[in-house]
Amino acid sequence: MNARPKKSFGQHFLHDSRYIDRIVSAMAPRATDFVLEIGPGEGALTLPLLTAAGKLTAIELDTDLIPALQVRAASVGELQIIHADVLKVDFTALAQRHGVDRLRIAGNLPYYISSPILFHCVEHFGAIADMHFMLQKEVVERMAAEPGSKVYGRLSVMLQLACRVEPLFTVPPEAFRPPPKVESAVVRLVPLAPQDRHDADAGDVYTVVKAAFAQRRKTLNNALKQLMDTEAIRRAGVEPGARAETLAPGDFVRLAKIYGGQ
Repeated sequence: MNARPKKSFGQHFLHDSRYIDRIVSAMAPRATDFVLEIGPGEGALTLPLLTAAGKLTAIELDTDLIPALQVRAASVGELQIIHADVLKVDFTALAQRHGVDRLRIAGNLPYYISSPILFHCVEHFGAIADMHFMLQKEVVERMAAEPGSKVYGRLSVMLQLACRVEPLFTVPPEAFRPPPKVESAVVRLVPLAPQDRHDADAGDVYTVVKAAFAQRRKTLNNALKQLMDTEAIRRAGVEPGARAETLAPGDFVRLAKIYGGQ
């Protein structure tokens, strides 16, 4: 199967078996898992995952790819394909519909929409056991960045407040067809246990983090002036003259609580 990659879908098909094997080995799916793949494409990762798990559900937007993938999977295992935009799929409802507690998600995510997909996953972390994603290496670096780093930002904070971020390995452009212009990387995301999650309102956290990073060079006093005053920032235990990129994820939780009146 050699489908023509579509620029409109940001398609770069993984074909190097060495990296496919490493992803499957890192994920180590079992027959008892509910495995969900985002964007199966030509099935390079789908079929090995299907072989290991016996069954798999995939979300694919490109209708041209679905028939051939169904034919290839027929002799391997039970494949269900959901034709949909992944951002419109309710992962929590999907888990409930199939009578499972949590999903195990994998995917080679299109670069142009990777951040929206990650934020969508955050909204459903209660229904997700773990995620193994192939992303642009730069995005993985942002996801795992520590406070003070040049690439530490909104994505870093929101993901680290919800899960453990573990970069696994890089993947060169030549492992794809067509080769992208950048390196890729595989990352493992494991949602935090309920007792380790913050207790602030999720909407308040999002509002504060978004405002704080809207203009990176601004101090919190200026960046958050539409949300809270200087004294409120101090009550959160945060210095009003600090910049967002210097704050730990927990600092934003305290700010969010003050903002929300907790």
